[in-house]
Amino acid sequence: METDEVRDPAALAELRARLEAGRIASRLNQTALARKAGLGRTTVSRALSQSAPGPSADTVGALGRVLHLDVPALLGLLDAACGRGPAAVADAGRPGQAIQLWDPHDLEVHPAAEAPAAGSSPGAARDRNPGARGGALPAYVRRPHDELLVELVASAEDGNNAMAVLVGSSSTGKTRACWEAVQPLAAAGWRLWHPFEPTRADAALTSMRRVAPRTVVWLNDAQHYFGGENGERIAAAVHGLLTDASRSPVLIVGTLWPEVADTYMTPPRSGEPDPHSQVRGLLAGRLIALPDSFDGTAIKEAEAFAAAGDRQLAHALKHSDNGRLTQFLAGAPELLRRYSTASPPVRAMLEVAMDARRLGAGVHLPARFIEQAAEDYLSDEEYDDLADNWPDQAFTDVTRPVQGRLAPLRRVRPRTAQNTPAEEAAPVPSYRLADYLEQHGRRRRARLCPPESFWQAAHDHLSPEELTSLAEAARSRHRFQWAEQLAQQASGSGNANVLVRIAEIRRTEGALNEADRLIQRAADTGNTTALISLAIARENAGRREEAEQLAQRAAEGGDSKGLGQLAEMRESHRDPKGAEELALRAVSLGNTSPLIRLAEARELAGAHQSAERLCQLAANAGDATGLVRVAAIRETLGARKGAQKLYQLAARVGNASALVRLAVQREMAGDRTGAEQLAWQAANAGQSFALVRIAEMREAAGAQEAAEKLARQAIEAGHRFALVRIATIRQVAGDHKGAERLYRQAAESGNPSATARLTEMAEAAGEPEAAERLALHAAKSGNPSALARLADQREAAGDPRSAEKLALLAAEAGDTSALARMAEMRELTRDTEGAERLARQAAAAGNPSALMRLADIREAAGDSNGAEKLARLAADAGDIHALARVALMRAMAGDTRQAEQLARLAADAGNPSALAQLAERKAAAARNDSRPMLHGPDSDASAVPVAR
Repeated sequence: METDEVRDPAALAELRARLEAGRIASRLNQTALARKAGLGRTTVSRALSQSAPGPSADTVGALGRVLHLDVPALLGLLDAACGRGPAAVADAGRPGQAIQLWDPHDLEVHPAAEAPAAGSSPGAARDRNPGARGGALPAYVRRPHDELLVELVASAEDGNNAMAVLVGSSSTGKTRACWEAVQPLAAAGWRLWHPFEPTRADAALTSMRRVAPRTVVWLNDAQHYFGGENGERIAAAVHGLLTDASRSPVLIVGTLWPEVADTYMTPPRSGEPDPHSQVRGLLAGRLIALPDSFDGTAIKEAEAFAAAGDRQLAHALKHSDNGRLTQFLAGAPELLRRYSTASPPVRAMLEVAMDARRLGAGVHLPARFIEQAAEDYLSDEEYDDLADNWPDQAFTDVTRPVQGRLAPLRRVRPRTAQNTPAEEAAPVPSYRLADYLEQHGRRRRARLCPPESFWQAAHDHLSPEELTSLAEAARSRHRFQWAEQLAQQASGSGNANVLVRIAEIRRTEGALNEADRLIQRAADTGNTTALISLAIARENAGRREEAEQLAQRAAEGGDSKGLGQLAEMRESHRDPKGAEELALRAVSLGNTSPLIRLAEARELAGAHQSAERLCQLAANAGDATGLVRVAAIRETLGARKGAQKLYQLAARVGNASALVRLAVQREMAGDRTGAEQLAWQAANAGQSFALVRIAEMREAAGAQEAAEKLARQAIEAGHRFALVRIATIRQVAGDHKGAERLYRQAAESGNPSATARLTEMAEAAGEPEAAERLALHAAKSGNPSALARLADQREAAGDPRSAEKLALLAAEAGDTSALARMAEMRELTRDTEGAERLARQAAAAGNPSALMRLADIREAAGDSNGAEKLARLAADAGDIHALARVALMRAMAGDTRQAEQLARLAADAGNPSALAQLAERKAAAARNDSRPMLHGPDSDASAVPVAR
């Protein structure tokens, strides 16, 4: 029996989208789903069909239970579709559940190593956390980053939207810190939503707009949300949530590894595409760094917990060094020992998993893939020595826990609903690589290309989405045949996202017709990315009506970006009316950014009234940022009165940025009372910098007492660097005593930047011991740059021994810059032995580019042999660009064969441009142009293959 008359098609579409996503995630076709749910094949087909009447409640319940979906939420959507019970529907549609219902291990908090029992039962340690299925968690030791999270949570409790992403290496305590931070919200009745199924990105895109007030959005391993093809859309959705006052308050927390954060936050070079612009804007000012180790204060607190009976912390304190307690608790040392001493088949399995993860495979790796891929990781002798049942033996060994529940590979038991019909009789297990080993593999195996068995196993056993990523990895490593085969295997699935990705690969390879066909196939399924791509192509071809229809379809599918892109194209083609119509259609779907971009373009073109009108329309839709951005343009062009008018309009609707601007203007006009009032309004709206800005202006005007007062108020409002900024102004003005007093106050509150400034002042005052003590304190607080700068000063002052000692301490704390700079200085003073020693130390600490910089200096000085030696050392240390440089050096020496071999190795190591660079240099020399000769007279430039 089917539903009553459908009154809300959007709710019915959402219901079907969830059911279909669950079916795909469970890898069931409709026949298998019908059999599992005890329903007829036709019933299931009509339930999922967009053209059929809605399914009955019994059908929805049966399908939801089989697919492990939230059945009450599905029934709520069904009620909404039929116009029944809107209040119940609203609650059912809220993503997430009460915080206290979550187990921390389900949110990916690492299980902690269990300490050997000392006169107590093995289960005694678990009594502290009876609800934690992953075993006991040790007592939590707070560190400086936790104080920042406390402030963030307090702001959320006060009704503000807030976000922070913790950045740190594997097993440094990022996820546990987030979990501890949100506990105060549990008592206040907050929910927590972890976007996870069917994939993290799909869940975020589908449900971010349904997040309700008093929800924590949990983005652990945020690269899964921001790093894929939908990363920019997800970043825009998160930004929309943060700026939507109707859904306040919400708290968004996430985690990232440092190298991933660097990728997002590094702007592209001029002229290059910017794949992370929205992500970079979202994360700016919201990243919190975690140190790799505990400082002295944290160690003392851990010791106190250990003395009070926490056996896990006591065990970690006894067996770890350098304050790396979290890594020990996560089993890192033992995991590395197990890997380094593993038998050949176990080592091969671990390296298969490392390579799969770094090249784009999913977290859960099928056992059949690991077993098949491992063969070519073994030498002939090792392979011949294998027992007949070697896979069983190896899996038993590699999954044996090192401590507690921690293992190099952990078996992931498949749920029965996720098996294909062929697998129901004997489900195939999957395995997950330990995070610490995954990061170790990314670092140590970055320049290695997997062997043939890896690509074949991937072709045979991995999913279409994984194959797409691996096809790109194969292509970048010049494994063109495998790139083609993997791409064909992926596209054969018909998955729309895969079709789009394969189309992109084909387009870069010049297969434009095939790319267009794949995009059309994807668009026919309703894929919004493909629809937008086709819309732009139709617009460029002058087929405007078709373009609009395609962009509208994408917008109805949840992506209004295409409407904005068409609007900008119409504006550039001098069709302002058409541009506005498209932008307003985007606004009706909740996306005001196209309207704001049009306003900015018109303001720059001098159409001030039109720009202002568009900004007002955006403000009426709840987004006043356009008013502020256009006002800033006017202010830059000198139209201060017009700018002030727009700032005032934006301020009236509560825009914090506009309040900051107006506060500055009031201060400049001498209205200090008005300036402070506006600055406090901005601070209360989340812009504590407004108080700092006014404080700086008071300091510059000589009103020091007033400046200090405002700076302290800014700290209370959440801007922890306020006193440091005022102190810096005093220091520049020559008031060193006043500056030192403020730096000390800031340092006492835990600000590492203030400690670094005090270090510089102590060194300048001739107090080297005090300077070192302060620099070490700053490093322990998460700022090793103070040690690096002090090392530079000692080197410049002619104290190389002290400089080296400090540089090594800085490198241990995570800043290798001083070692690299000292190596260059020694090289320039012809202390080549000292230069190499320092560069090697920098490379060992994770900075192989120090060796390449020495190579550059030697090459410029005419020492080609010395330069090549250093470049080879850099390549051995993991610099993927060094091999390419060595290849060019060999070519310059006339050794074409060796140059080509090295260029191929560089391509295999992840630098696909190496072969192209060599070919370009050879071709240039063959043309007898002005560039230097890089090969012998008998070499053949055409013999070097170039990447397609």
